[in-house]
Amino acid sequence: MRRDARLQHIQQLDPARDAIAICHLLAGYEFPWDITRALEIALLRTFCIPSISELLDRTGEFHQRPQKRYDDTGIVVSELFKWGYAHPRGQAFLQRMNAIHHRFAICNEDYLYVLSTFIYEPVRWCDRFGWRPFDEIEKQATYYFWRAVGERMGIAQIPPTYDQFAAYNRAYEAEHFRYVATNQRVADATRNMLLSWFPRPLRSLVNLGIPALLDAPLLAALGWQPAPTAVSTLAERALRVRSRLMRQLPPRQLPDFFADQTIRSYPDGYTLSDIGPPASPQEID
Repeated sequence: MRRDARLQHIQQLDPARDAIAICHLLAGYEFPWDITRALEIALLRTFCIPSISELLDRTGEFHQRPQKRYDDTGIVVSELFKWGYAHPRGQAFLQRMNAIHHRFAICNEDYLYVLSTFIYEPVRWCDRFGWRPFDEIEKQATYYFWRAVGERMGIAQIPPTYDQFAAYNRAYEAEHFRYVATNQRVADATRNMLLSWFPRPLRSLVNLGIPALLDAPLLAALGWQPAPTAVSTLAERALRVRSRLMRQLPPRQLPDFFADQTIRSYPDGYTLSDIGPPASPQEID
């Protein structure tokens, strides 16, 4: 199979009708590593909204169980990409996510913003660092996929087009990104989790590089210092070299969904009931 053969197949599909099939190919075959990295940045962006970071700080999940919180999010997203929101397994994970969210008072506008990051951060990442950018059909399919997920979550007033939702995403950031201490506390806990993935001798270097690909408004809202210019330049060059090398490789034949990898929190595998924070005493009663 040629490197561009899968894209040519996707271009024959309808982005609304075939959104599940297209996103399955994007997340499992075309951009598995890139989409994971982009969604890590999406996670950091949500910490820049004080109403979101204050809730996350109050629950303590990112302080007490950051790796599990990260893994649970990755699993739910991956299960949706792998099976789709219409498949019984995808529906089960979506219902589990809804049950977790319904424990907390979250405003519709914050739901909308978080939903938007799942669409636009992968697009922006692949425009910068992917082995190719998203095709227009892929962009539209990603919008239709997450719009359908949002509707099944009960999110209201989802903008009716890709471009209008992108405008909402940018406007919401411009209005709501601001530094508060809870932003930084949750982000620092996540940063420490990321550092734990690396051998101790490398952690100081990795810590220096974590902000390298983050934009100034994001860094300011998190209270993080920018990476040295030389580090940012090196990181960007390395990712562009990777993208050039990827273009020379044959297309992936086997899927690489996050949910199918060895997951740190669940080395022996997971079940639906493992996902999410422990139930409160009131819920147990």
